[in-house]
Amino acid sequence: MNYDLLRGLHILSVIAWMAGIMYLPRLFAYHAAAAPGSELDQTFQTMERKLYRIIMGPAMVAAWVFGLALIYVDATQVRSEGWGFLAEPWMVVKLAGIVFMTGWHHFLGAARKAFAAGANRRSAKFWKMTNELPFLAAAAMVIAVTTEFVF
Repeated sequence: MNYDLLRGLHILSVIAWMAGIMYLPRLFAYHAAAAPGSELDQTFQTMERKLYRIIMGPAMVAAWVFGLALIYVDATQVRSEGWGFLAEPWMVVKLAGIVFMTGWHHFLGAARKAFAAGANRRSAKFWKMTNELPFLAAAAMVIAVTTEFVF
């Protein structure tokens, strides 16, 4: 596969994943005010379920698949140092961000299930405040990858 095409597909997957990962907590913030079992509660549950399962899940899988493919191509065909770039500071930041994003994705999935069960224990303020975490992680990852900084 063409390296630039692979990179483009990875970026598009990450954009879709990030859109969902940043929008779902905003839905939770509004959902926190809805009475469990109400029509509004049911509407939010439908929106959240579809966002998580139809957009976020497939986008996360695609981002992982294309990202792993990029690592493989980089190590075997692009970079002269082979797999050594995985230990570079910029790549460690990127990998740590991926671990955070994947964990956050699953945290949001558990929260979605809690809302569906009428067992949400977090406030709208919590969801509004934590909504910024994925953006901060993404900013660190983008700067790390685009600059390939060293210490």
